[in-house]
Formats: sequence, structure tokens, C-alpha cells
Amino acid sequence: MILSILREKGTNRSKFYRGEVDKYTWVDLGSSFLPSEINASYLYGQLEIADDINETRLRAWKLYMELLLLLKQKGFIELPTVPNDCNHNAHLFFIKTSSLSERTELLRYLRSNNIAAVFHYVPLHSSIEGEKVGRFHGKDVYTTKESNKLVRLPLFYDITEDEIRYIAGKIMDFYEATNR
Repeated sequence: MILSILREKGTNRSKFYRGEVDKYTWVDLGSSFLPSEINASYLYGQLEIADDINETRLRAWKLYMELLLLLKQKGFIELPTVPNDCNHNAHLFFIKTSSLSERTELLRYLRSNNIAAVFHYVPLHSSIEGEKVGRFHGKDVYTTKESNKLVRLPLFYDITEDEIRYIAGKIMDFYEATNR
């Protein structure tokens, strides 16, 4: 109910349309989340080429996978796993290092080579809002430990094959130089 009030610009408009009140009025904070005409136009242009965008991202994702497979086989990193009966949209590409300290060193090395890799997301239960209103059910055996090893690599529509090869090459250089 609170979300519908927020979405309806702070009004009880939804209740009005359901016949629960005879008129609607402002009852709390709210906003308009409709995109502007310019944003809608930009989105429409992307929707017209959505298949091309997805295919391009999938090609980039697969190239990362191919180029980094040797590091996985040597046990240096973990790569994403997609079950055989599933499809994905190449939203992101990540690797997992063996530890937080290794991730920190790798990110520093990539930044020094002008690669904008990041550590991904903080687990929800340890985010600022999560600590205030959430709770972790059971023991945190994997979530924090695994999130501390995630490195999200650059992946966007017009990333080039050369850029991906450069990034993968620098990751390989890092592991060769540190003899991990």
C-alpha cells in the first residue's frame, strides 16, 4: 500500500479507482516516476535495436569467457556459470578471485592500466539500509565471503574486441606477475 501511494504521487488514487474512497487526495510523500518524452524517445530507439544490443553484449560476454578460461583451468579465478537449460542477457561479466586481498590488488592493478573494473555490490544484509531494516536468516557462510571476491569487468554495448582482449590480457599479466 505504501508503494502504491509513493507511485501515485503521494495520493490514494489506487483506492479511488478500486472504489474504496469517493475521491482521492494527497496522503503522503510521492513522486512521478514516468520517463520524460526525451527519455522515452531514447528508450524507444534502443528497443528498436534490442536484439542487436543483446547479441553484441553476448558476443562480448563469450569473448571474456573464452579469453579467461585458461586462468580458470589453472585455478586462479572462477568464471560465471550458466546452466545448460538457461539463457542470459549478458547483463554483466564477473570473475571471482581467491580472496578479498587478491581482489583489492587486482582492482588496483587494473585501474593503473586504465581499466574501470569494480567490486560489484555489497550484500543486501550488510548495506546501510539492510542493516537498518533487514536481517540475515541463518548463518552467513557464503554471501559475504563470495561477494568479497567478485570483480565486475567492463561490459557495455559498444565495447570492442580489442578492449576486451586488452582487459583479459592485463588480468592474465597480473596472475603471471604475482605467480598465484
